[in-house]
Amino acid sequence: MAEEFSTDGMLDIYLFENEQLLEQLQERVLEQKDEECFDEESINEIFRTMHTIKGSSGIMMFDNITAISHKLEDVFYYLREYHPENVPHLELVEHVLQVEDFISSEMAKIRDGSPADGDATDIIAELDKFLDKIKNGGTAEEKEAPRQNVHVEPKQFYIAPVATSASRFYKIYITFFPETEMVNVRAYKCVYALKELAEDLLYSPEDILTDERSSDIIMEEGFRILLQAQCKEEDIREVITVGYDIQRVDIFECKAEEFLQGFDFGDQEHVIDLDSSVEDIEARNPAQVVEGEELKLSDEPVEKKPEKPEKPAIAPGDFVIKSREPGKQKKLAKDKPKSEKASYISVNVKKMDQLMELIGELVISESVVLQNPDLKVPGLNLNSFNKAAAQLSKISTDLQNVIMSMRMVPLTNTFQKMNRIVFDVSRKLGKDIEFEMIGENTEVDKNIIEHISDPLMHLVRNAVDHGIETNEERLDSGKPDKGKVTLSAKTEAGKVWISVMDNGKGLDRNKILEKARKQGLLDESRAESDYTDKEVYQFIIQPGFSTNEQITEYSGRGVGMDVVVQNLQAIGGMLDIESTPGLGSTMNLKIPLTLAIIDGIVMETAGSSFVMETSVIKEFVRVKEEMMIHEPNGDEYIMIRDECFSVVRLGEWYGMKGYKESVEDGVMLILELEEKKVCLFVDKLVGEREIVVKPIPSYIKKVKGLSGCTQLGDGSIALILDAGGLVE
Repeated sequence: MAEEFSTDGMLDIYLFENEQLLEQLQERVLEQKDEECFDEESINEIFRTMHTIKGSSGIMMFDNITAISHKLEDVFYYLREYHPENVPHLELVEHVLQVEDFISSEMAKIRDGSPADGDATDIIAELDKFLDKIKNGGTAEEKEAPRQNVHVEPKQFYIAPVATSASRFYKIYITFFPETEMVNVRAYKCVYALKELAEDLLYSPEDILTDERSSDIIMEEGFRILLQAQCKEEDIREVITVGYDIQRVDIFECKAEEFLQGFDFGDQEHVIDLDSSVEDIEARNPAQVVEGEELKLSDEPVEKKPEKPEKPAIAPGDFVIKSREPGKQKKLAKDKPKSEKASYISVNVKKMDQLMELIGELVISESVVLQNPDLKVPGLNLNSFNKAAAQLSKISTDLQNVIMSMRMVPLTNTFQKMNRIVFDVSRKLGKDIEFEMIGENTEVDKNIIEHISDPLMHLVRNAVDHGIETNEERLDSGKPDKGKVTLSAKTEAGKVWISVMDNGKGLDRNKILEKARKQGLLDESRAESDYTDKEVYQFIIQPGFSTNEQITEYSGRGVGMDVVVQNLQAIGGMLDIESTPGLGSTMNLKIPLTLAIIDGIVMETAGSSFVMETSVIKEFVRVKEEMMIHEPNGDEYIMIRDECFSVVRLGEWYGMKGYKESVEDGVMLILELEEKKVCLFVDKLVGEREIVVKPIPSYIKKVKGLSGCTQLGDGSIALILDAGGLVE
């Protein structure tokens, strides 16, 4: 019985599959939110999604999820069967998203180990009210109402047979894809789904939940079901459909006598021969032909003795139609054609992280071998070693690229979440806003996506709340009725650029300066007119800074933009703000493609090693002392090709001892980041390396200008410099 088995081993696959279904559901709903109604395909898809979630949640005994998904299934069952008119589309969209939110929140509780104890009563009541509304608001013509979509919770695995004159009998044979995992659980889901139709239900193997070996049997022999029900074959195929796990579903209607035989067909093999001539059939079966009578071929199986008695008995579903060449008859054959299918496997992210760490250690070990001091002994013949080392480097690079590509995932799901935010916020604020996505298929490291979800959410909310005007304000200013928020992504030089653009009122420079003056953010020695627009716009990322006069549900508290910047800096990203008054604003996020391995330049200062990412270094320069400009307050500048750069001495920046003080004894690195430039002075350059990024240990206090650390080929530790912290 359902209450007697453990669901622990099924929980992960339950969460994974339903999360995928909910993401697809939200994407489909948001795609059609601006249409007049859902198309037939979408109605069927949403119905199937709710039906699947209802069934799997029932198996897992999450009653509240089962109840709410069943109620939404009722709504789309009525839409599919009755085709009512005048259905309030936006209200239906909101109901679907409300159900999706509830199920997602309950699944989040389950994933955290908490009970799924959310109360769905109010949402179910609203869905009931909505269903009554569309039933009463249909056309005046009376149509035969569809049969009710009643969910009866089965009490047992085996349902006592109650055959009537309307009962029909089926043999069902299910074949799973070879790469499918936990097929016993998936087989049980099929059984559970069929119980709503069944009068009598048998399946083989029987112990699919208690015996893990049943998975091997199902993969080898298929999953066989005997079903007695008052339904058509189409009704069964709606419940059990071919998908990413089920490769084939064969359904054969049979007689009651054949149904009662169960799965044991004795030593007889049933064959319908439609290829052989009458003479051949007579020769093989003389006892079956009476002289003077015409041989008739009927649908009844003809019995013949098996040539190999030891061959296993034919199981239900083994008879499949095999196509013949054009012009020839069809025959029933037992062999099943093999179909090619791309193979996929779901892997725990933690395992991917471990694999990435091992690749990082491999890169470090490779450096240790190739840069070993023993190889620098004069007179060594290293030709063979260098060839082997080159091959090792090639293999490790290819391996690294493959692992990197496995971790890369498209931004599609993240962008769709922003679509949902625009829809919800715009509806609550009463603004008519269109959302556009560009480059959503751009791939980024999964860890990066986890860090940018919150920043994107804040930026999109600000665009809808701060940026886009109300419908009345847009009308008064002669703008198009609809506001527009555009979310775009592209890759460039190992970086990902994500932009949030709106066609609203833009940022008000004077209002920002006024607020900055009140909060004491302006430099008293500098005139306000000396601040560039970009410098003024950077004030809005300060903690507690907000130009909203009134606090709303979404903004006005001065939090959000500083969180955006903190999250971006944690992954080596930056935020650039552009705005044109009256036309709109653009928030540009520049983030790395991956956090794992980067190309960097190794340098030394005061005997310590540092690394700077190659992409921010524009030039290496040897300079003369007379090129330096020394200010009374200690600041230093240098003129290079008639351009003035501020100078940061790395040894002085970190208070080190023993660094070279004369600029003629070291090297200047010109760093450029977001149109800001600075000269970094170091003692010497070591070379270019592939750098495995490691986080700074938590017991070390956060130090400005550092983003991580790494291990070099000689075993020493080098600190990775953060260009953003040095350029500010």
